[in-house]
Amino acid sequence: MTHLHSKRLSGPGPGRVLATVVGLLAALVLGASGEADASAGPSPVAAPRWTDQPHGFASLAGGTTGGAGGKVVTVTDQASLARYAAAEEPYVIRVSGAIAVEPFGSDIVVASDKTIIGVGDTGEIVHGELHLNPGTSNVIIRNLTIRDSYVEGDWDGKTTDFDAIQMDTVDHVWIDHNRFTHMGDGLLDIRKDSRYITVSYNRFTNHNKALGIGWTTNVLTEITLDHNWFTGTKQRNPSADNCAYAHLYNNYLSAQVADGDPTWTYGNWSRGRTRMVIENSYYDGVQHPYQADATAELVQRGSILKNTTGRTDAWGTAFDPREFYTYRLDPAAAVPALVTRFSGPQKQLGGVTLHVPADYATVQAAVDAVPAGNAFGVTIAIAPGTYREKVLIPATKPNIVLRGTGQDRSDTVIVHDTPAAYGGSTGSATVRIAANDVTARHLTFSNDFDEAAVELNGEQALAMKTTGDRIVFEDTAFLGNQDTLMTDSPKLTTVSRVYVRDSYIEGDVDFVYGRATTVIERSVIRLLSRGSATNNGYLTAASTWTGNPYGFLITRSKVVSDAPDQSFHLGRPWHPGGEPEAVAQVLIRDTELPAAIKASPWTDMSGFSWRDARFTEYRNHGPGAEVTADRPQMSTADARSHTVADYLRGSDDWAPYARH
Repeated sequence: MTHLHSKRLSGPGPGRVLATVVGLLAALVLGASGEADASAGPSPVAAPRWTDQPHGFASLAGGTTGGAGGKVVTVTDQASLARYAAAEEPYVIRVSGAIAVEPFGSDIVVASDKTIIGVGDTGEIVHGELHLNPGTSNVIIRNLTIRDSYVEGDWDGKTTDFDAIQMDTVDHVWIDHNRFTHMGDGLLDIRKDSRYITVSYNRFTNHNKALGIGWTTNVLTEITLDHNWFTGTKQRNPSADNCAYAHLYNNYLSAQVADGDPTWTYGNWSRGRTRMVIENSYYDGVQHPYQADATAELVQRGSILKNTTGRTDAWGTAFDPREFYTYRLDPAAAVPALVTRFSGPQKQLGGVTLHVPADYATVQAAVDAVPAGNAFGVTIAIAPGTYREKVLIPATKPNIVLRGTGQDRSDTVIVHDTPAAYGGSTGSATVRIAANDVTARHLTFSNDFDEAAVELNGEQALAMKTTGDRIVFEDTAFLGNQDTLMTDSPKLTTVSRVYVRDSYIEGDVDFVYGRATTVIERSVIRLLSRGSATNNGYLTAASTWTGNPYGFLITRSKVVSDAPDQSFHLGRPWHPGGEPEAVAQVLIRDTELPAAIKASPWTDMSGFSWRDARFTEYRNHGPGAEVTADRPQMSTADARSHTVADYLRGSDDWAPYARH
């Protein structure tokens, strides 16, 4: 872009600017970001039921992170699953589709520092077992179905040991949102002094021995079991032998196998010297709902018994779980509806979240961990802070969400200070998004190159450049001077689409530019003063392909400025390299304009007349919205076909605005 030879006046820093913008957004009723007010208290069933952070005992003594910090891989066959699961280095392993294990009943060995997670709700391991050998530590297994290694006629599992998951003398394991059914021995065996274990939101179905814990004379195991559904099972729901602490809450036991066995058909059993606490669980059609050996302790409170018979033992003091961790206890009456709805694999849970800087030191390191050809959602959750780095999301890594986790978008800033003089316009960009289907939320992107401090031939300094399709920015800020936000496409005749909503953009010269079809809705745009009384810059510089009817749409927004009256243009037509087929299309509609806007707001560029471009306005208001002979106005009839939906629809009916 051609540089305008003048300088931006010094002014408030990004924090002060963003604080001002918050007020402007409130005035526009643009939807502030942040947590919803939960003071009224959500219903137990409506409340969120998953997070990528473990709770209970698995969260203690350093926590359980699984494969965090390692690369993300997707497996569809036994060989790949076995290779990555047994590797020495950390991996986040996504299981896509059903993997049939051979020979029947074989083990897949899982080494330390692994996350194994099903993609969507269809990830399955069939005829095989996940096996954690002694000494294994820090494993997360989520959102999988493990099924069907049962040997016909071997109901007691005496001749085979084909569990769904078996672990011996391990620590820090989180088993969450899985479905275990119809296996050869136990569904889940947690044995031999395994410690810091949480088993949550799983389904145990169609089986004899569901979940056994212990089989040791030591009293070391600490385990949390919550929101699990045991249905169509006979015994070990669970059986907890010599556990130091076993905390069972909000579990649902129903439709127990009724074979007339007076002893070995039961619900929860506190065995040996186990100390067990049961809270707000629900037992329906269960023989011996909860029982304890004379040497064990069992405290029960708040549970509901329906159609039950047999033992309901309770003696001793056991322990107080809240001395170890905090937890949400749902009402027992809500448990059947809640657990049947939210236990087992979930479509919404099958994505992967990478945490910066907890697991990946930089944003780019997290991007690098995403596999090429990524077909499934990966969220990069960025903690509050300032990240001084340059980030590239290459075209080979689609389906990424960048999400700031602070209360405000200004809490999380990605910033660099490269001008075009040191690498060209593209090379100056703090963040480049070349991939399709990328979303950014609750973030600030900045290029803080100080153009007033130096004299350079090439002071363009991009905060963001996109060339991918279906890019969404929600509650984001773009800070810079010249060429702040470039939305482009891989080549002139390729149409890429970008949707910017509830955001803030600032700059002075051509600071919203490029050839992508771009919608800016319900946002604040600040025109920065460069100290001129007559020409402080240009809001847009579109280079829309002439075959594309939709270039830039700015709608339902507010443009603000402290620049002098009549000193800012709405835009000029950019023809890169003199390309005649790049004919700008810009519509600004239903938007408030400040007095800084010129009465003749469109101007020529590099020998190309603005009158040959497609510049129009529609129903703007404010002191800078005066209609003059040099301000083409779109007709009401044409405006009906120049809506947000029209700009973004494309051939795939893309409608990101419909999420709101």
